[in-house]
Amino acid sequence: MGRLGADLPSMSTITMSSACAQLCLRCRGFLSSMNSSRLYYVQIQHSVRKDKSTKIGEGLLSRGNHTAAQTRLSWKRPTSCYFGITAKYLTTETEESKLGTDIAEYKPALLPTVDVSPCPPNLIPPEDLDANDHCSALEEISDEEAAAISIPPSIPPSSVSLRDYVDKSETLTKLVQLGVSLWKLEQRPNVGSMLLRLDFNRDVAPRLLFLKEIGVEDSRLGYIISHNPFILSESLENLQARVNYLKSRKFSSETVASMVSRAPYLLNFSVKRLDNRLGFYQQQLKLSASNTRNIVARLPRLLCGSLEPVKENLKVCKIELGFKENEIQHIVIAVPKVLTTNKKKLTQIFDFLHNTMKVPHHLITKFPQVLNTKFLRLKERHLFLQYLGKAQYEPNLPSYISLDRLVSLPDEVFCTELALATLEDFYLFQKTL
Repeated sequence: MGRLGADLPSMSTITMSSACAQLCLRCRGFLSSMNSSRLYYVQIQHSVRKDKSTKIGEGLLSRGNHTAAQTRLSWKRPTSCYFGITAKYLTTETEESKLGTDIAEYKPALLPTVDVSPCPPNLIPPEDLDANDHCSALEEISDEEAAAISIPPSIPPSSVSLRDYVDKSETLTKLVQLGVSLWKLEQRPNVGSMLLRLDFNRDVAPRLLFLKEIGVEDSRLGYIISHNPFILSESLENLQARVNYLKSRKFSSETVASMVSRAPYLLNFSVKRLDNRLGFYQQQLKLSASNTRNIVARLPRLLCGSLEPVKENLKVCKIELGFKENEIQHIVIAVPKVLTTNKKKLTQIFDFLHNTMKVPHHLITKFPQVLNTKFLRLKERHLFLQYLGKAQYEPNLPSYISLDRLVSLPDEVFCTELALATLEDFYLFQKTL
């Protein structure tokens, strides 16, 4: 008993130590649950901002491995939607921690995946908010980003036709009203873009007024611009200088206006070029100044086109066709178009006249209009007269038929006055050719 009584203090000590141990274990469990709950709450908040690609998993979570379990979770709703989950988990863990301190592991309640409080309809999912952050109207952007923002233009940026711009461009609208053929201009490279850059009041109107001042009729303005839109980019000083040069060469104002109306590119050439062209025709044909002005006034495109076809036709008339110099002068003065006509057509008509119809050079020179006619008309009428036995082109013989009348009269007059036949007979004969 004494020994037992002597041991009583040690039993009390043991009891107190055991109670202290129980209390320490209970406090450690409570603190551990608090720390794990706070850690889990922080991980939830971090997952909402960072992790968008994981999926919500259903299963048991261990108290010591919250981070590993969290990587398998996918939070598809805003942060406010998970406050209920956090509250339920904290409550469950706290209650289970009170069951005993000697339990090493426990099974917390399952995380709900369906019974989560729904997001308010006015909230946007986090991934949508992140995706649209760069499009926010309240976000500040740099000067470079602001300069890179493109504003849709009021007119189409590109098109294959100028008609898409007519309603948006004052210049094109006014040009259409003048009778300009935009479908012709849009087929030429860089002309459409040039017209769109022009301002009507600054660029177009002054040139149109200039053309009217020199005598061009309103009805010819559309024709001139349709064939030569580049006149709208010429300076008024250059245009006036070229008109003044032509007048200094004794071209009347009416003649200058007529030449510009029929040769739209005339005023695009410099004074030096115009002077060289006039000198060329005067020297090559050995014409007087008056005759030179005469042929140029009647065919003003002689001053605009290339000189190579002219030089070639002069050689053909002299070498191949056998005309004399004075005969060539007479032909050119009467029909200036001979200088620019096609070489093949010119030789074909002359060959038929001289070798088939047996017309000599002096008669062709006397009626040079025959060189400017259509070859088929000349051939059909000659063969019809030959069929009737009336193909006689010598002025000194009876039943003489003038070459001028042969190619210039209408079909009905030709049949009644020259062939002495009906128009139906001529048409029937044409079918036999």
